[in-house]
Amino acid sequence: MIELTNPLQKRCDFCDLRSASVTNLPFLLIEFLDELVFGVTGAAWPFIQTELGLNYTQIGILLTVPGIVSTIVEPFLGVLGDVWKRRLLILGGGICFVLALLLTSLSVSFVLLLFAFCLFYPASGAFVSLSQATLMDRDPSRHDHNMARWTFAGSLGVVLGPPLLVGLSALGFGWRGVFLALAFLAGIVLLLAWRKIPRDASNLPKIPSFTGLLDGFRVTFYALRNKNVLRWLALLEFSDLMLDVLLGFLALYFHDVAGLTETQAAGAVFVWLVFGLLGDFLLIPLLEKVDGLTYLHLSVALELLLFPAFLLIPQVWLKLALVGLLGFFNSGWYAILKGRLYSALPGQSGTVMALGNVTGLVGGLLPLGIGLAADAFGLRVAIWLLLAGPLALLLGLPRRNSTAINHSP
Repeated sequence: MIELTNPLQKRCDFCDLRSASVTNLPFLLIEFLDELVFGVTGAAWPFIQTELGLNYTQIGILLTVPGIVSTIVEPFLGVLGDVWKRRLLILGGGICFVLALLLTSLSVSFVLLLFAFCLFYPASGAFVSLSQATLMDRDPSRHDHNMARWTFAGSLGVVLGPPLLVGLSALGFGWRGVFLALAFLAGIVLLLAWRKIPRDASNLPKIPSFTGLLDGFRVTFYALRNKNVLRWLALLEFSDLMLDVLLGFLALYFHDVAGLTETQAAGAVFVWLVFGLLGDFLLIPLLEKVDGLTYLHLSVALELLLFPAFLLIPQVWLKLALVGLLGFFNSGWYAILKGRLYSALPGQSGTVMALGNVTGLVGGLLPLGIGLAADAFGLRVAIWLLLAGPLALLLGLPRRNSTAINHSP
């Protein structure tokens, strides 16, 4: 039997909202920062493209290659996070996170920007994903609740990203100055993490052993035999159809199908994001009174009604109202599903990170499938495929709470 001891695992003694928020603040700030960078980057592409003279193929490479690099590196980081010095990995990832932002602000060519992104993606895996895993370890009985706080922090960051870019650019900073400011902010958050994250156990080896790493991967592959783990992994990927995948096509839908201008379509996306942020905020106190699984069943049923109505109703103002409701009621899907995945693998939060990268390879093909269908049949038809997300949740969610206990081989 393989027993993995997590040196950072510590049950949180503060379960009320206020004390939990204070105790978990460093981890929530890390997630806020990561999504703030994501929001700024998404809005900065026109500026970056113009200054560096990038073509669409180069932009596609910048969006694809770093993700591939991260997918290769992050499973090792996740396993190491369970069997070795997690605090060291988090802080090392934070240092690389800051350096990547500095390199981004200094990039004068496609190659340098690609290098910065290839450093940033795995650095985010160590700094952010392992911070999420550590947050989950602090109180294993409240995975749903702490993931709700984590998701709200990220939603706030991604919503504030574009206004931050626009505001600082108006003051003359430019996109380079914004990334430089983000690097400075990341440095402050890193210092806070260095002070607040508990130290690793003193008996851990200075260098990770091959045997420990191999045992960690054995546990990870064994977890794939757990049907409950597979359930939550699959539902997480399908739920993304109504989350990031919908977000990726939403502006195009309002422009190409609903007939709005580019600016108006961007405004529709902002409506979706703001209502999603409100939903993420209200979910935190809601989960103190309502079981997360009960909420999921209700919200999935509502999304199955709202999404077809959104696609069928011709009036644009009604579409905008419905897209706001869609963003509001899919709040909590990621938080609760990811929380249940952590609960299915108690004491193996790093393994959850590694498994997420494995299934993410498959889930990453979903947007490509929607794009191919849109080229073949038009976006008006292809976007109906997103209904597979709530349908999968409707069929796959358990009818009652069930958390399988993981047994290591």
